[in-house]
Amino acid sequence: MSADIDSILHGDDKIQFENYSEGDIGLLQSEIYKMTVRLREQQSKLIDDKVYLSDLLADISHQIRTPLTSINILVSMLSEPELEYEKREQIVHKLYGLLSRIDWLITALLKMSKLDAGTIKFKREEISMQDLLDKACLPVRVPIELRGQSLVVEADGKVNCDVAWTCEAIGNIVKNCMEHTPDGGNIKIFGTRNAIYSEITVSDSGSGISAEDLPHIFERFYKGRNSEDKGGFGIGLALARMIVSEQNGTLKAENASNGGAVFTMRFYETTV
Repeated sequence: MSADIDSILHGDDKIQFENYSEGDIGLLQSEIYKMTVRLREQQSKLIDDKVYLSDLLADISHQIRTPLTSINILVSMLSEPELEYEKREQIVHKLYGLLSRIDWLITALLKMSKLDAGTIKFKREEISMQDLLDKACLPVRVPIELRGQSLVVEADGKVNCDVAWTCEAIGNIVKNCMEHTPDGGNIKIFGTRNAIYSEITVSDSGSGISAEDLPHIFERFYKGRNSEDKGGFGIGLALARMIVSEQNGTLKAENASNGGAVFTMRFYETTV
């Protein structure tokens, strides 16, 4: 048994302990076997985590490199001495936009890493559903207005949640709907509460979510076929689901019968 244990410590994962089955040695065999299984599981998880981390770093690098490449091109254009003033203003405006995108990406990634590590402590409090939705929609009202879109917000009752983080989740969903709704379209948000859960639905009048994208829409860095020209990073919806899930809630996406996407967020009164 000592030789078998030594072999395991040196990486042999094919050792079996069936030969030790009597008396105290049998009990010891059972405990060593359970320990071996646990160590093998941990080793497998560490390998999976390493692969995941490698893929994640590659995705982050790709997401940041894209706007950085554009920034380098724009900066080289700014260095041209004969560049017209109006053209220079346009380039500077684009640079601000690209830098804002990078800043948002890094901020979102830091939030997701904190959620992954379990270091976020959610502070649940009861708030009027209408107040919560109005606060969550405040940052996107101007771009929605510039697109000529209408935003309808109707709510009743109260909801128990972490206000700041929930506003982040709702805001990301509304932003996604805005980006996939044509100019002049409609975005509607409704909030209700019953004895079991508080529910928030966000719907739009866009083209909806393709059947191919629907199972993956909440995956980190996943960008659907219709998202390539939207300028998104594919992490807003992933962050939204993480925030909702950490508060004993659920978030799902589907297509409305009359067209457009529908996101349904629920916060349960008891553990589900």
